Amino acid sequence: MTRSQANLLLLAVAIVWGSAFVAQAHGMDGVEPFTFTGIRFLLGVCIVAPFAWRDWRSISRREVPPGRRDLLGVVLLGLLLTLGAVFQQIGLVTTTVTNAGFLTALYVPLVPFLSWLILRLKPHWSVWPNSIGCLVGTWMLSGAGNLNLGIGDAWVIASSLFWALHVLFVGKIADRISAPFLVACGQFFVCGVACLFWGALTETITLEGIQRAAVPILYTGFISVGFAYTGQVVGQRYAAAADAAIILSAETLFAALFGFLLMGDRLSTTGMVGCALIFICIVAVQMMPMLGSGRVERA
Repeated sequence: MTRSQANLLLLAVAIVWGSAFVAQAHGMDGVEPFTFTGIRFLLGVCIVAPFAWRDWRSISRREVPPGRRDLLGVVLLGLLLTLGAVFQQIGLVTTTVTNAGFLTALYVPLVPFLSWLILRLKPHWSVWPNSIGCLVGTWMLSGAGNLNLGIGDAWVIASSLFWALHVLFVGKIADRISAPFLVACGQFFVCGVACLFWGALTETITLEGIQRAAVPILYTGFISVGFAYTGQVVGQRYAAAADAAIILSAETLFAALFGFLLMGDRLSTTGMVGCALIFICIVAVQMMPMLGSGRVERA
């Protein structure tokens, strides 16, 4: 897969994630956060399992099959996914979709910072201004200062740290194992089992509640998890973590679009400018490193 193809795949992931905010909010009408998250990620396991089995058969024939370190890497991804998804879902109980979309995007500037701090990888200089640009764009999209932060917003802010760590490590672990579907399936399984186990201990799970939340669960399980999270694992094998974070931040833009189409939300002039700024930053982070390489080659 080329870098451009990977970026297009990640953009498709952002579209799905943007639409999923609406479904996640409606899902809380029938079930509680751990139950909702656990069921939808186990549904994702069902979607990816056949492809994961193919990956397993392929890597089991290698001279050096995956070892304990690789297994721990998948478990780590699953735990980061659990913390990010659950904290965000808990926040959606008491915050708005707009606030959640904006605050989740805080992982964008965190990724290049953590990449430098943990992995000692220096991103292309253009990542920094474009990360800030995406953050400003999401702030404008959310109402340019009209956020009333509460306990739900605090949960979503906390989730952004785990999303940043997940984006940072998922591409490296998937590339090391060279089995993206197996990595995706493994992290979904860890997340689903952990959430349902904790939900059984702390939440009231009823068949009636699950039926009431069936449509949001099915959509977020099959489409958001089965397609989008798997697409993230595949795409990030070929895209830099910092670039991926900026492209994936377009979910805020698409959340606003789906809110307009499905929930009757309307964007202000400031919000429209924010959308344009996010789009410009997404294009710039892809083009500027390529333009720099072109100048070097001509020299």
